[in-house]
Amino acid sequence: MRAYLLKRSGKPETLRLSTVPEPEPGPGEVKVRLTCAGLNYSEILSRRGLYGWAPKRPYIPGMEGAGEITAVGSSVPESRIGEEVMVGAQYGCYAEFICVNADQALPVIPGFTMEENAAVLVNYLTAWVALVRLGRLQPGETVLITAAAGGVGSAAIRIASILGAKVFAMAGSGEKVRFIESLGARGYDYTNRDIFAAVENDTGGLDVVLEMYGGDVYKNALRLLKPFGRMVVMGYASLDYNFWNPLSVWRAWRGIPRVSVSDMSEQSTGVLSAHLGYLLKKPDLLRNIYGELREFLVKHHIRPVIDSTFDFGELPAAHRYMEERRQKGKVIVKIKD
Repeated sequence: MRAYLLKRSGKPETLRLSTVPEPEPGPGEVKVRLTCAGLNYSEILSRRGLYGWAPKRPYIPGMEGAGEITAVGSSVPESRIGEEVMVGAQYGCYAEFICVNADQALPVIPGFTMEENAAVLVNYLTAWVALVRLGRLQPGETVLITAAAGGVGSAAIRIASILGAKVFAMAGSGEKVRFIESLGARGYDYTNRDIFAAVENDTGGLDVVLEMYGGDVYKNALRLLKPFGRMVVMGYASLDYNFWNPLSVWRAWRGIPRVSVSDMSEQSTGVLSAHLGYLLKKPDLLRNIYGELREFLVKHHIRPVIDSTFDFGELPAAHRYMEERRQKGKVIVKIKD
């Protein structure tokens, strides 16, 4: 089968199509022929050797996709063959086929295109866990979403808006600010040095922050939390360093989000965090959360925002597009027509 096998870290061109053996499902697994894969910024970091959850190389990257079950392993009902599913995994979706535990192949959402189904698991589950399960966002509360123009951010804006929150969001250009405002948020360009003074003036303080940027953005947003405010850290988009440049390593280390229990106790605030990947070992919990999200999306007619779709052979170009932070919404790679 065709797949992108990552053998070393580097630039997007490091990703090259290879021919590798087609996997076969083991006990409790299903084999899925992938139609689409959803791209995530963590895969950019993985390619560059900066992501701690990545497996040992060589491996096939890709954390989510959508397709059709073509075979099943022992203890999995054969009736699942032909089922259209979305897949969440640690790696393996930059390929024509993937084998995963049957619990990691979830039913698609009726009415969604396969591209839209490939855009749900990582981004919408992350936003749902952050805002609902951890942030406990309530109607009328004020929420700030950083790095808001990407897949998670755009999902979070729509979820928070429907939950009845007052939504404020940050992005890195005027064009992206206009995009997040089109989704229903009050937008701010975080390249403006006075941005947090503007946020404080407009909000009077924050009840919930979904923080995905790090560095000074994290520190200033934390300062604006009201008593009993909650910050949920779900990413570090400003992470950027070169192993051979000690100054860049120091800057990256300095920008890592950190918390002080004494400071939180004085302010009566909390900092929380999650990584969906580590929940793969808790399939019952993940299926429960996915059920909540699925019901919410269907009830409120929410569809993922697809920025662009690349052909499978153009996957390195899709990586470069994301690395240059050009996307507004989700980037999809189409593997099979």
